[in-house]
Amino acid sequence: MRGMDPPAERADLEAAALQFVRKLSGYREPSQVNRDVFERAVTEVADAAGRLMDGLVVGRASG
Repeated sequence: MRGMDPPAERADLEAAALQFVRKLSGYREPSQVNRDVFERAVTEVADAAGRLMDGLVVGRASG
């Protein structure tokens, strides 16, 4: 997502987070009993991804 033009939006972050949580949990669609924790994980991963994207410095040499 880094370097996207236009920059990644919240919907992009949520889609990536959903894909990650599905992969990690092994559920494409969680059961009703797991829905809350699944959706909370998607939100938390999307939030963390947003902080990462906001904090990245682009165009500077590392080191």
